[in-house]
Amino acid sequence: MMQIKKDDYCYKAESVDDLRDIVFQAIDEVSEELREISLKIHDYPELGSEEKFAHELLVNYLKKKGFKVTPSAYGLETAFVAEFQSKSGEGRVVSFNSEYDALPEIGHACGHNLIAISGVGAALGLKAVLEKFEIEGTVKLFGTPAEENLFCKIDLIEAGAYKDADVSLMLHPQYFFLTGVQTCLYLCAPWEGINALDAIVLAYNNIGLLRQQNLPTNRVHGIITNGGSASNVIPDYTSGKFYVRGRTSEDLKLLCSRVQKCFEGAAEATGAKLKTEWSREVYDVKINSPLATRYETYSSQRFGTKFPSREQQSSISFGTTDQGNVSYVVPGIHPTYGIFESPSEVRNHSPEFAKQARTKFAHEKTIEATKSIALVGLDILIDDKFYKEVRKCFET
Repeated sequence: MMQIKKDDYCYKAESVDDLRDIVFQAIDEVSEELREISLKIHDYPELGSEEKFAHELLVNYLKKKGFKVTPSAYGLETAFVAEFQSKSGEGRVVSFNSEYDALPEIGHACGHNLIAISGVGAALGLKAVLEKFEIEGTVKLFGTPAEENLFCKIDLIEAGAYKDADVSLMLHPQYFFLTGVQTCLYLCAPWEGINALDAIVLAYNNIGLLRQQNLPTNRVHGIITNGGSASNVIPDYTSGKFYVRGRTSEDLKLLCSRVQKCFEGAAEATGAKLKTEWSREVYDVKINSPLATRYETYSSQRFGTKFPSREQQSSISFGTTDQGNVSYVVPGIHPTYGIFESPSEVRNHSPEFAKQARTKFAHEKTIEATKSIALVGLDILIDDKFYKEVRKCFET
């Protein structure tokens, strides 16, 4: 039996299902409020590190809900951390992440308005259990800005944000259900001298030819950011930005080496000077099998979700996230969930996805996924055997 305290009375939970019911009830009670927050963030898109409206909106809401909130946390103006702790101050720490930055021109085409409320909802679900039951533990929600462009979770890691966390859990809307993402690097390549436009066009074409030897799960995307100033003037300086993604860190290192040679070959062929600047690496998500299996179990049993097999998932090209870096310092998962009513060709980072991220159906699916991941967090708090399995998987 587990003791519950409500007002001046003491109740007993007959089973863990009583705890799960409280998690679900707490999330259901705030569903409409979360919908309102989601729509406000969607309708006021802000680029990475400029998310002042979303930051203030979420911070004020969490304060009203009884969390201890630190705005502008860890030296990042639009980051925050919200915390609720059991009376004893003991127990494990379950952390969730909320993102809320948008993309240039197309707004919330990656559904970060939904990621924002999924973290809030899951944290509120666990807070309800900690309040009503004599369970030891802490729930933390990190507001993590600039995932799309600056990978600020890396800054949070370096500042020690996750050092006390026992797990890090977060969700991401997609067009289907999965449990992993890739690793990546940005490459900025300015060119100067001779005909710099010839040089960068040749490098672009080299990369195009490289794709046919590329693994299906790896990707190289790129744009020319400066192609010259006038059509009748030979450019002496051009620049581009390229995005290199690999399934694993090993895949990424090999692919980056080959991409670098594409640029070096173009420079040599045209006589241009080359300067490359690589971003810091965004890691693949280190899948924690016990956490992933538990999430899939809850999602499939409670909501009928169907997941591809792990073998099928390993052959699919994923997106990229700085949550991957978090997964190397603390056990975690980053499952995706579908927000379309039927199979769709629409992909993230498109205007059509931005439109879908605002729909009631997308919200409903977000609430389902939020409940599932909150239950995983609950199990971390109350199930010692499960937590030991999670740690063992992380450490091997």
